[in-house]
Amino acid sequence: MSRYARNFQSISHKEQERLAGARVCVVGLGGLGGGVVEMLARIGVGTLDLVDGDCFDETNLNRQLLSTEKKLGVSKATVARERVAAINSTIKVNAFNAFLTRENAHKIMGQAQVAVDCLDSISHRFLLQEFAQIRNIPLVSGAIAGSTGQVTVIFPDDPGFKLIYGDPRDNKESGIEAQLGNLAHCALMVASLQSSEVVKVLLGRGEILRNRLLICDLMSNTFEVMQLV
Repeated sequence: MSRYARNFQSISHKEQERLAGARVCVVGLGGLGGGVVEMLARIGVGTLDLVDGDCFDETNLNRQLLSTEKKLGVSKATVARERVAAINSTIKVNAFNAFLTRENAHKIMGQAQVAVDCLDSISHRFLLQEFAQIRNIPLVSGAIAGSTGQVTVIFPDDPGFKLIYGDPRDNKESGIEAQLGNLAHCALMVASLQSSEVVKVLLGRGEILRNRLLICDLMSNTFEVMQLV
């Protein structure tokens, strides 16, 4: 357990064992997902289901932790699996080189205790929330645009994304990030907040962002938490 020696001032041995027995599904392995995978692997979440049907391209290099020049054209799911193995070989990884769909959702999310939304499409976020509700598991969601970011946690009985985005039928595929872009420091900060929420949900302690939306703006150094219901 020396690997986790620096955890034990904040996490007990029993809680560390609980993390080792946990299973988390991360959907989207780009700017947010790469950071979430890195942190969950280092803190010791025992099983990670990693989902992304995309491959790395040059536009990912400005912010996506798992992308390197040598990995351009390589499956994000494959690179994520290799990264976890390099960090913590005790973790079991199930890598899915596929986008989450109605057809494969049961197979991909069937055993997870928590799902993590690291997607860049509003419509796919609604779809992921639907699957998480069917599986009766909480969903930790993050999004970024320029220097701003948001994080929330949705439990199966919560209204969830409709309180943030409105009617899913009225939404475009992409959010405002399509206009404002994505910055590395913002992506990794939001990924850190998502990872924190995942750990709190798994351990059942701390103030969870359930039915609340944390919004941050790094240009103005403002952090606000909005009550959604």
